[in-house]
Amino acid sequence: MTEPREVVDSTLSGTARDVVQARDVRGGIHYHHAPAAPAVRGPVPCQLPMASQGFVNRHTEREALDRLLDDGRAGVRVLLVTGTAGVGKTSLALHWAHAVRERFPDGQLYADLHGYGPQAPVAYERVLEGFLRALGASADAVHTDGEHMAAAFRSCLVGRRLLIVLDNAVGASQVRPLLPATPDCLVVVTSRRRLSGLAIREGARRLKLDVLDQDDSVALLRSVTSGYRDGDETAHVAELASLCARLPLALRVAAERAAGRPLMRLVDLIDELRDESGRWEVLSAEDHEESEAVRPVFAWSYRDLPPGAARLFRLLGLHPGPDFSDTAAAALAGVDVRTARRLLDVVTTAHMVEQTASDRFGLHDLLRAYAADQARLEETALERQEALGRVLTWYLHTADAVQAMVAPQEPRVDLVPADDGLPEVSFVDAAAAMGWYEAERDNLVAAVRAAASGGSDRIAWQLAVVLRAVYMTNNPFQDWLTTSQLGLQAARRDGDRAAEAELLESLGMAHAQSQSLAAAAEHYESALALRRELHDAFGEALTLNGLGLLELRRRNLAQARTALEGSRRLFADSGDGFWEPRVAVNLAQMELELGRPADAFGPLRRGVEVFRAHGDRRAEGNALRLLAAAELDVGDVESALAHAEQAVVIATEIRSEAAEGYWLLALGDARRAIGRPADALASYQRAVTLQEQLGDRVRQAAARDGLGHTHLQLGHVQEAVECHRRAVDTYRELGQTWETARALAHLADALERADAAREAADARAEACELLAQFDDPRAVGLREGLRGR
Repeated sequence: MTEPREVVDSTLSGTARDVVQARDVRGGIHYHHAPAAPAVRGPVPCQLPMASQGFVNRHTEREALDRLLDDGRAGVRVLLVTGTAGVGKTSLALHWAHAVRERFPDGQLYADLHGYGPQAPVAYERVLEGFLRALGASADAVHTDGEHMAAAFRSCLVGRRLLIVLDNAVGASQVRPLLPATPDCLVVVTSRRRLSGLAIREGARRLKLDVLDQDDSVALLRSVTSGYRDGDETAHVAELASLCARLPLALRVAAERAAGRPLMRLVDLIDELRDESGRWEVLSAEDHEESEAVRPVFAWSYRDLPPGAARLFRLLGLHPGPDFSDTAAAALAGVDVRTARRLLDVVTTAHMVEQTASDRFGLHDLLRAYAADQARLEETALERQEALGRVLTWYLHTADAVQAMVAPQEPRVDLVPADDGLPEVSFVDAAAAMGWYEAERDNLVAAVRAAASGGSDRIAWQLAVVLRAVYMTNNPFQDWLTTSQLGLQAARRDGDRAAEAELLESLGMAHAQSQSLAAAAEHYESALALRRELHDAFGEALTLNGLGLLELRRRNLAQARTALEGSRRLFADSGDGFWEPRVAVNLAQMELELGRPADAFGPLRRGVEVFRAHGDRRAEGNALRLLAAAELDVGDVESALAHAEQAVVIATEIRSEAAEGYWLLALGDARRAIGRPADALASYQRAVTLQEQLGDRVRQAAARDGLGHTHLQLGHVQEAVECHRRAVDTYRELGQTWETARALAHLADALERADAAREAADARAEACELLAQFDDPRAVGLREGLRGR
């Protein structure tokens, strides 16, 4: 007995609202056109930042790290570099990591955990998400569940030799999920705290970094001032080092100040610093020890800045994120970009700000705290509020420009107006827009948080809504969920119920994408109720489409059909020619799932025409693929082959390997049905290769299932058994019940041909047990057929 034709693996493409749905729902339904992750073992990440210039000595400490590296003890190797703020932990860790990186041929991972910065420490889930993507982990590895990602991360590192640097950790709980389970990897952690838990439980070895000794302190001062103050007496240089408490950060700032005034006697500069130290002791008697050491040096250099540069520096203490661009600095200060660059040059020369790229800068957290203190002392509350408002508004408007490039079909927000003179950023294409987003990703999350906590609720929820359209293209789940939750709370405080509905739907989409289907349904239902209460027919239609796709993914076909029909009716009543045909194609998918291909032909053919007229090649190709599936179901194999071929041609023309790897499955099905198994084999093999590179294990399993059918058609029985077994194993591991049952049925056919009747019967029995969870006609027909065998 053969089941109803299983033509196409069907993960949804498009946004959660703009979807042309596939034939069979196998695993993750992707609501976006995002590029998938790279191959599982292919990438060799090289994430170490550039080490600081002018690194002096630390020979003893580097030799100690070398000895710890060569320590042959079993177990995961973790090295802790601890010490006070500004002592040079990051500098030492990076210099040493660059020196030994050749011993780790599989790459280097780096994360700044921001344990002591202005924003909350980075959650380990966010770091795992980035690491998994950098390692080319499969798409299902990136998840909202931290334990799931930690396990996937450990699995990715098996058999690899990687160096991992975790900078600025605040506690052991932040680090522990990021540790590999293989002794071939080395983890270097820097922290101001001892992190005793890691030493006790994980056997981490600790190196406590102290301030420089007197000779090294003098050497550091000499290296920075070389060519500017070569005639300074050693005794005076040593005295300056003592005033800086021999702390590397303070020494660098002081050296830059001295180098910038080469004609002034060093003894006079020292007197200035002594005066500043006395002034600071009066102002900061309650401060921490490390701050007492460096703040007089900061004040000494800060007071030497020209007024414009000093104002920019103190306003930078208000910036919400860990780094910033020159354009963001211009927005913050309310000046043009050229002026901001000139002022940044002055502040960078004073070593108060570090330039990290051609247009990007950062502040040490102690300098950031000092800058924020100066802003509180020298700027009024209104001036501080206006500066923060300018930069938050700039992030909002620039993120909106990104959305216009990467997701123009998504509804736009009526933004908070920007001040005249706020720098504008434009993008030549979607790639440039996404480049800006990637550079500002951390800052955008921090901006939503700063707006929400600072009373700018409208900016907070508007930025969260705008970012949703961007997040749908690449699924950064932690950012998506964080910003949407913050935005939802801000919208409620702002009393904007329409915005509340948007963000409830955003949370539904994020949870659906991250496979938290129950949470997704809860948020979609809440959004739907609110849309109806507000009489927002367009929004209701969008939410119903998303809810229908969610139910389709859960194989609740009756509920999915009800939601999709409601969505289509609302779009049709409003005369919406963009969304209505897309929902109609989703409904055509329902007809295919219910075994009624004749009812799918009309909307599919119309969809192809509409998408072609709109120039939407991806939607056109996906509709062609579905049309080929319907034609196979009615036995029109020649038309199915023609339409599948057209779909694959479109995939290559739009240079989408994700679409090609997916639509090749339809082409393989058509070639197999028309009696060209050798060509079908080539289609499936190409699909397997692409899906391995893209990291989509669900579609990879579908391609292997197709290979199994084709090998059986060619008489290659053992090859067929192996392909079907691998498909079953993958589906079962991923918890794909419907797909597992179907693949088990295919495996049973191959086992029967291999004279393994008992195994075949067991496979059919397991398939029947799994299919008992479904009551739709197709599932019932398959189950009854298997029982009859």
